Amino acid sequence: MTALSLAWALRRWIFALLGVRTRGVKLLVENAAGEVLLVRNAYGKHWQWVLPGGGVGRRESTVDAAVRELREETGCHAGGLRLFATYVSGLEGRRDTIDLFRATTVDAPQADRREIAEAGFFALDRLPDQTSPATLRRLAEVFGAAGISPHW
Repeated sequence: MTALSLAWALRRWIFALLGVRTRGVKLLVENAAGEVLLVRNAYGKHWQWVLPGGGVGRRESTVDAAVRELREETGCHAGGLRLFATYVSGLEGRRDTIDLFRATTVDAPQADRREIAEAGFFALDRLPDQTSPATLRRLAEVFGAAGISPHW
């Protein structure tokens, strides 16, 4: 287990124990071909492909966090950024509020190699088999189930 994976697991345990409330952002980013940007984290369930995103800093707006997380994780700039939905989850013993933003980019993603192991654009009918169930649900909500690969 890497130090980053151990720190991630410890943080999750402490947050659940203390009932910490967290705020985060996820981004559904499309390129000109209509492909969606997915990342594979270097920690946690690192075999799964997910939407890019992360935590919101103290006194940081969710819009600023979305722009920052996308830039830090993939090097991409968010064009036409807009809020799509807000989700509240009680998983892992904490209250987690996530704002899902939609955006476009003309940039080619480059994984930061610290938090993100890989990043790439995928056509909706050619999503990786390891796309997380939560990511597939978000894509189905945005594009409709007919536009998502049947492996989910």
